[in-house]
Amino acid sequence: MLKLLRARPLPDSRLELTFSNHSVRHFDAAPYLAARSGPLLEPLRQPAYFARCFIDAGALCWPNGLELSAARLAELSHPWAAAA
Repeated sequence: MLKLLRARPLPDSRLELTFSNHSVRHFDAAPYLAARSGPLLEPLRQPAYFARCFIDAGALCWPNGLELSAARLAELSHPWAAAA
């Protein structure tokens, strides 16, 4: 099972993600947030809140209870080299 090991916040609602399979990927949350709405997503539109992400049990989480699985993040992200 794929797990998220590290999430490094970057400017503009982006994250550098490191997974248990040793891949490093780039997640740009702006398109994800633009295509969705809801009370758990609204705080993530604020850069300071977005940067408060943390990892719990291999998933990406925020203090309001929002959680994105490692598998979903792998689908939504791109290899780090492609992000440059």
